[in-house]
Amino acid sequence: MSLSAPPPASQSSADPRTFVRTALDLGDVLLHPWGRGTAEPRALVDGLIAAASDPLIALWNPLATADRGEALAWLESRDEGWDRGVSASFAALTATEGALLGSVTLRWVDRADGLAMIGYWTLPNARGRGVATRATSAVTSWAFRTADARRIEIAHAVGNEASCRVAHRCGYLAEGTLRDSHRFGDGAYHDEHLHARLATDPEPTDAAGE
Repeated sequence: MSLSAPPPASQSSADPRTFVRTALDLGDVLLHPWGRGTAEPRALVDGLIAAASDPLIALWNPLATADRGEALAWLESRDEGWDRGVSASFAALTATEGALLGSVTLRWVDRADGLAMIGYWTLPNARGRGVATRATSAVTSWAFRTADARRIEIAHAVGNEASCRVAHRCGYLAEGTLRDSHRFGDGAYHDEHLHARLATDPEPTDAAGE
């Protein structure tokens, strides 16, 4: 499957804390910006629809992509985030077929302060292969290097042990528990573990696992 090159960024270069569209090549995995350009390959839209119905994604990372119309609206919103430089959403694809493996999204929490948050999900066939860890680590390094991020946080439900393993492997140190912090896909508020990495922290060495 071929994907068109990301469109040129429209953001002003005056603000260094701007996420600019780019593709990140991890060898066997390609991180490609989500947006209107990914709507053309039907398989990727179908992958978003499948992701919305996966039990783990529906619980921990609910997606409003249950049908083609919702999936296209979701892609439009990812494009808007890129256009404004406030969020960076990447589709994790196989490098050969362009099949969807998962997604990583980074967004500013406090842009002026350089504080961002990152989240991720993978489809069942990508789990246990290190995709989430490698993709999250690559996007983290990219944000520190190109967007002047100072601190990036991960917050995940205490019960989401797979996400916790990814955070640790990506060098995000555990900083505590946020009580009744977020309402998840089951409609209940869950405690969350807070992890964070600073731009001054060393690069992690463990990229295996989830």
